[in-house]
Amino acid sequence: GSLAVGLVGEKAQPPRGVPFVYVVEGAEFAQSRYASDAAAAEALCRASGATLVLAAGTSRWTRALPGVAQRLDGRIDSHVTAFDGERATRWFYRQRIEAVLTRGERPWFLLLDAGLPYQPHEGEPRVEHVSVTLPPLRTRVTGIVAPKSEQQTIRPDADLLFVAGAGWTKKQKDGQTHVEEAGNLVLGFLAATRASLGSSKSLVDLSGEGQSVLPFLSHLNQIGQTGATPRHPKGLATCCHGEEPHVVGWRFIQERRAVNLDPNCGWARGKADVLYVADAFEVVAKLNALLSA
Repeated sequence: GSLAVGLVGEKAQPPRGVPFVYVVEGAEFAQSRYASDAAAAEALCRASGATLVLAAGTSRWTRALPGVAQRLDGRIDSHVTAFDGERATRWFYRQRIEAVLTRGERPWFLLLDAGLPYQPHEGEPRVEHVSVTLPPLRTRVTGIVAPKSEQQTIRPDADLLFVAGAGWTKKQKDGQTHVEEAGNLVLGFLAATRASLGSSKSLVDLSGEGQSVLPFLSHLNQIGQTGATPRHPKGLATCCHGEEPHVVGWRFIQERRAVNLDPNCGWARGKADVLYVADAFEVVAKLNALLSA
């Protein structure tokens, strides 16, 4: 079959690189809303006659497309990491089990995680505008309330994954803990690099043992808890002992570096491409100084 792209927005700009484009436009589609998004997606599917529907696994389409699949008597799978036209690949059980799925029912909806390769089509697209009859809209978008960018520590599309291990909260060479300083160093590095923060399982679990922890860490920074499979190009692990950190996306990283005081730790035995035998406090403080210069 042929490839077609469906666009939804206040004013959609048809892309190059696809043969057919179906467009739903209007002020009602400027903001995410289940009623309007589901109606638009249903209209696009009916107009195109698509039997395979691929969509970005964003919050907008993750919310709307399950209802569209039900309306069209189809099936839907989420967090797909690869698709060859017949078989879809995704992870289960905190990214420990990889499954390959096929379905006979159509239409089949697939919500794709970030990082999938794409081969564009050459030439100008044929654009068709699709009209949509909306139901009464009871939801009105008045604005967006979101945390400040410096407070956001989980960034699935970041170029760098920074991993903080339990060593940040342990006693340092002066025999004291420096949790507040550790938190400031980590947040400063994240703000300067726009990196995503992952935490080792041991660091997250410390809170349940009554020990001091970095206040901005949660189980969402640990493996599998976000339900995503980000593929950060680079990773930097600090204060981890050298086994694979239980962090979302770590096993997919191509370039791995680590900082540890122990020259015989697991990182030195082939677990990292580069190991810096140094104090992570000093290394990150120096990095922050260089990045802010």
